[in-house]
Amino acid sequence: MLPSKQLLRTSVSSSSTQKLLVAGYTSRRRHFANSATVNTVGAAAESQENSDHAQTSEGWLWVDSVFPVRLGRWDLRSYIGYAVEESLLERLRILLAKVKSHDFQVVSLEPHSKDGGVFVKFKYSANDADSALPTILQNLRENVHSHGGVPSWAGVSTGEVWLVKGSPWKEDLNRYATPIVKVSFDGPDIPEERLYDLLRPYGRIGDITPPSPTPAGTLRSATVSFRNLRSATTARNAIHSARVASSTSGQTLTTLRTSYQQPIAAHAIRDYVTSHPKLFLPVLFFLIGTVTYAIFDPIRVLMVEGKMEDWFDYKKFAVYKWLRANTVERFSFSSRAEEPSLASQGVWKERQEAEDALQKYLTDLPSTICFVHGPQGSGKSRMLSSILKESGRNAMIIDVGVLSKATSDMTLVSGLASQTGYWPIFSFLNSINNIIDLASVGVIGQKAGLSSSLNDQLKQILDVVGKGLSRVNTSHRTQRERRSQQAQLKEIRSQQDAIIRERIEEGLWHDGRIDVLCGNGVMSELGMGVERFTEADADARPPTTLSEAINEKGEKPSAEDRYAEEAKQKQQRAEELRSVESMPVIIIKNFDSKGGGARKAELLDVLSQWAASLADNQVAHIIVVSDNRENVKRLAKALPSKPLTQISLSDADNASAMSFVKQKLHESGVDVKFSQQQLAYIDRLGGRASDLESLIHKVRSGLTVEEAVDDLVIRGVSELRKNAFGDDGEDAKSLPWTREQAWILMKQLSKQPQASHLSLSISYHEVLIDFPFKGDETPLRSMEHAELISIGTVNGRPSTIRPGKPVYKYVFERLVHDATFQAAQDIAFNEKVIAAAETTVRACEDELRTLKDVDAGTASWWGSKRAVEMRANHLLRKMRAAQDKVEALERQNAQLKKVFARTKA
Repeated sequence: MLPSKQLLRTSVSSSSTQKLLVAGYTSRRRHFANSATVNTVGAAAESQENSDHAQTSEGWLWVDSVFPVRLGRWDLRSYIGYAVEESLLERLRILLAKVKSHDFQVVSLEPHSKDGGVFVKFKYSANDADSALPTILQNLRENVHSHGGVPSWAGVSTGEVWLVKGSPWKEDLNRYATPIVKVSFDGPDIPEERLYDLLRPYGRIGDITPPSPTPAGTLRSATVSFRNLRSATTARNAIHSARVASSTSGQTLTTLRTSYQQPIAAHAIRDYVTSHPKLFLPVLFFLIGTVTYAIFDPIRVLMVEGKMEDWFDYKKFAVYKWLRANTVERFSFSSRAEEPSLASQGVWKERQEAEDALQKYLTDLPSTICFVHGPQGSGKSRMLSSILKESGRNAMIIDVGVLSKATSDMTLVSGLASQTGYWPIFSFLNSINNIIDLASVGVIGQKAGLSSSLNDQLKQILDVVGKGLSRVNTSHRTQRERRSQQAQLKEIRSQQDAIIRERIEEGLWHDGRIDVLCGNGVMSELGMGVERFTEADADARPPTTLSEAINEKGEKPSAEDRYAEEAKQKQQRAEELRSVESMPVIIIKNFDSKGGGARKAELLDVLSQWAASLADNQVAHIIVVSDNRENVKRLAKALPSKPLTQISLSDADNASAMSFVKQKLHESGVDVKFSQQQLAYIDRLGGRASDLESLIHKVRSGLTVEEAVDDLVIRGVSELRKNAFGDDGEDAKSLPWTREQAWILMKQLSKQPQASHLSLSISYHEVLIDFPFKGDETPLRSMEHAELISIGTVNGRPSTIRPGKPVYKYVFERLVHDATFQAAQDIAFNEKVIAAAETTVRACEDELRTLKDVDAGTASWWGSKRAVEMRANHLLRKMRAAQDKVEALERQNAQLKKVFARTKA
C-alpha cells in the first residue's frame, strides 16, 4: 500500500499544476458539458421506491482514459493496463467516494479496458432525478480535478467523468475503437441538429453523414466523425441505448444504437484497384521491379562473384583438404597423378602450335573472342583444362549443349542461372506473369507488360553475371596493388636494413639509445656515445666511387643504374602480366547451331552479344569452343569491328598418334612391341584423340590391338547405320537427308585409296551436281553437322569431302561389304534412278509428239524440216540412253534380289 499512498500524495501535491494544464480545456468544454443532459428522457435511472419522500435511484458513469484504448489485436499496451488495473480502480474508488451530495454512493466499478475506460454503477437519493444528476456530475468532476485528475495508466491525467444516458454494453468483440461512430436509429431518424447537440459535449466533431437509403428491415444510421479517438469512445459508451426525442414535441422516442466504423471500408482498396487498373497496376509493377532491383540484384552479383571465386566449393576449404590429406589419401593405396598436356609430353606435335596461340591470347588484354574449333574427340576440352590448370586460373563454363536440351523456357533460364551462379532466381514467376497478362487483357484490354520474353530473361541474367565478373576483376586488381605495395615496402625495409648493417660493420653507425647508458648532459644532448663518430656519420652516405661522383654531376648513369632500371621495368612487366592473368575466363562449350530449334538460336545470339560486350570492355577472356568452324559467323556478326582469334585443332599424324599410344600404354604398365600388322590397325584410327583413348582403354583391358580396332569399327557401324539411315522408314523421314544421298557418299568414300586418312577425299562439286543431290547443298551441310563427313575448303570455298572421322573410312567399307545391306541400299538407289530415267523417257515422248505437229504445220517453210529432224534425233538419243540405263539397272536389281534369297537359304 505504501507505493499507492505515495502516488496519491504525489497526485494531490501536483493537482494545482494539473489544474492549470486542463483549465483551458475544461473551460472550452464547459458549455457543452453542462448541456449534456438536455432533451434526454430518464436515462439510466431506475426507481426503487414510490413514496412522497426522496427516491433511491441507480445510474451509470463513464470514466475515460483510465486504460489505453486498444487499437487491435497487436496492441501490446493493453497488457500494461492489466498490470496496473487494481491500483487504478482503487484510486478511482477513493476519489469518487468523497462525493456525498444526494447520498451518492459507488456500487461497483466495471472496467472496460478495450475502450480505455471504467463503468461506475452508483445510487443516489433525490426527488427530481433531472436536477440531481447534473449536480452529482458537477461535484464529481470538481472533486476529481481537485485531487489531481482521473488516474491513468500513463501517469498523465487527461480523463473525465461522464454520465451514461443509455445502458452500458460491455462487449469483447473484435470491434476496436476508431474516431468514426455509427449511430443507428431504432425509430424515426434524428435530425442532424439534435444529433450534433447530443454528441458535441464529448468532443469536436469533424463531420456528420446523414442516413442513406437501406433495405427493408435494416436500421437507418448516421456516421459521426470525431476529431480524436477519446471523444469517439466516450460518445459510444455514453449514449448507447439512449432514448431521445426525434422532434421538438417529444411525442416519439428513438433508441440509439452505437458502434465503431472502420475509417476504410472493407473492400475500398479492392474496389479502387478494380476501378482504376490502368493507374494502379503500372505503379505496382514499378514498385515490384524497384524492390527486386534494389534487393535481389546485389545478392545475385555477390553469388556470381562467389561462383567465380569458388567460395561455395567445399573442396577448396582448408578443413576439407586437411581431412582428405589425413584420412582418405593417407590410407589410399592408389595414386592418381594428373595427366600432363599432350604437347608438353612431346608426343603430339600438332597441339603445340594451338596451345601456344591459346596461351598468347590468355596473357594479353582481351580485345576479341578466341574461337577454338575442331572435330569431336580432337582434344579441345583436354587442352583447355591443362592450360587453365597450369596457369591456376578459375573459369566459368557455360555448356550450350546442356542448355539446348531444355524442354521449356523456364528450364533453360534455370539452367543458365545454375551454370553462372545467378541466385536467387524465380523462374516460375514468368508463367504467373503470363497468366496475369492474359487476365489484364480481359480486364483493361491490354497486357500489363509484366511478363518478359526469353531473350529479355537471358539478357537480364547475363547482365548481372557481367557485373559480377567486373567485381571479380576489380577485386583482383585491388589485391594485386596491395601485394605490390607490400612488396615495395618490404624491399625498402630490406635496403634500409642492409645499409644499417653495412655502416655497423664499418663502425659508422650511431645508435642514440646507447646515450641512456653512457650518461647525460652535454654528451647526451650532442647524441654522442662511446663509439667513434666521424664526418661520415651522416644521414646521406657520400659517393665512394668515381662513377657515383660522376652521376652526381649529371653525366651518364653507370651500369649498375641501368641494371636497376631494367630490373624495375622487368618488374613492371611482370606485374602487368599478373594483372592480365588474374582476369576471369569464360568458356562457352558446344557452341553449335545444329538442333534445338528457335530457342537454341535465340540463346546463341544472346551469348554471342554478351561475349562480344565482355571482350570489347576487357572484362574477361572469352573462349568459345565449337565442333564446326561454320559457327564462327554468329560471333563475327556480334563483333564486326575486330577479327576473332581462331584456333583450329585437327587430327594428329601417324607418328604423333603412335607415340601417344605407346607412352600411355607404357605408363599403365603395358609394354608392347607392335608388329607391322598392329601398326597398320592403329593407323586406321588416324589421329582422333577419342578413338586413340578408346583403343588404349581396350588394350589395358586385355584385348589385342586388332580386336580393339575391330571393336571400334563394329561399334561405328552400328552407330552410323542408326544415325545415317534411321531405324526404319519413319525414322528416316525425319533426317535432313535421304538414304540414297548418305549411301552414295559412303560408297564413293569407301573406294578411295588408303595412302593416308588426309587423302581420303572426293570432289565436293562432282558430288553436288550429280544424282541424288542435283545442286542441293543442304544435305551435305547437315551431314557435316552430324559429323558423318568433313568438308574441306580452299580459299574459303568448299572443295573436298572426307569421312567425319578417320575410322569412318573402314566403317564405310564394312557397311558397303555387307551384302544384304548393300543389296537393299543399291536396289533403293536404282529404283530412284530408274524412276528419274523413266520420267526422262516420258518427257521425250511428249516432246516428239509435239514435234510431229510442228513438222506438219511448217512443212512448206524453208529450213523447218531440218530443225525438227535435229531436235527429234537428240530426243531419240536421250531416250535410248535413258532406256539403256533402265534396262541395265533392272538387270542389276534382279541380281541383287538373288542376294536376299541366298541369305535366306
